[in-house]
Amino acid sequence: MGLRQIRQKDDAILGKKAKPVTEITPAILALLDDMKQTMDHHDGVGIAAPQVGMLKRIALVSHEEAFYELINPEILAQEGQQDSNEACLSVAGLCGDVVRPKKVTVKAQDRNGNEFTVEAEDFMATVFCHEIDHLNGVLFTDTATNIQPLDAEKREERKRKREKS
Repeated sequence: MGLRQIRQKDDAILGKKAKPVTEITPAILALLDDMKQTMDHHDGVGIAAPQVGMLKRIALVSHEEAFYELINPEILAQEGQQDSNEACLSVAGLCGDVVRPKKVTVKAQDRNGNEFTVEAEDFMATVFCHEIDHLNGVLFTDTATNIQPLDAEKREERKRKREKS
């Protein structure tokens, strides 16, 4: 396992659509492991393969005890609407407001190729949508309003909100 470099918003790969994973190989398993280590190292709650330079439809989502490895994820259903204040490992130092679904149902494959679905609400719905957006070449700043610097006080506020949800 190893840490991978997080690509930043001016990197062209972040604006490209990721390709489906057609076979789960040892290289894909290593990528999943490296992404987990990289996400944890940066205190992230999600990461997508393009953020580490790989145009593969792979994302990870982690919050509290829940952890998901998502291969070829797609949103099957969404309900409601919520305002979400978001930040991103690939957009260092900024946050902004994005309108997201309040609830989503996502289908994906796990590292063994087994298909599964997961329902997520509130903060977790936002994280799933944010990471799947990365797989479609979309950064939160593409649709966000009220983009502003993410200072230490805002980081602590965001951490408290995550812990509540």
